[in-house]
Amino acid sequence: MIITVGGLIASGKSTLAREISKRLRYKYISAGDIMRDMAREKGMTLLEFSKIAEKNPSIDKKIDARQKKLATGNCVVDGRLSAYFLKSDFKIWLTAPIEIKAKRLMKREGKKYKNTDNAIDEIKKREENERRRYKDIYNIDLDDLSVYDTVLNTGKFDIPGMTEIALVTIKNIKNR
Repeated sequence: MIITVGGLIASGKSTLAREISKRLRYKYISAGDIMRDMAREKGMTLLEFSKIAEKNPSIDKKIDARQKKLATGNCVVDGRLSAYFLKSDFKIWLTAPIEIKAKRLMKREGKKYKNTDNAIDEIKKREENERRRYKDIYNIDLDDLSVYDTVLNTGKFDIPGMTEIALVTIKNIKNR
């Protein structure tokens, strides 16, 4: 079974995907990790590599190709667009209020942000850039959630709660 977990910045993709993979004992694949590996291969920081990726659609396509290659057997794939590129059995999209995403981003990336408003501005800019980029490159509308089987607001639940919700829905699909 292939499960994809998508969502915008700091929505909880990696956290939920890791938890599901641990609980189900499935392989975990991360588009973010693939991008970090590609940056290391080029001797760049993730930020440097991301700036190049914004102007070079072939990088996104290489990330997608690596995901496809790795996504075999029982696995959970964490990636914003993974549901579009993989023949997954179950597709989850995560959302959260921007204030919560900003707090998560500040916790994760530390001193990069002066305050919550600064983090919110950064999220809005990055998300708008991604919406435009994915529309231009793939003709994907990130606001159209019809491709997903479940949409979960992670701002409403703690990690165990959102994991349980996901596992119940996955079990339901597996038992059909």
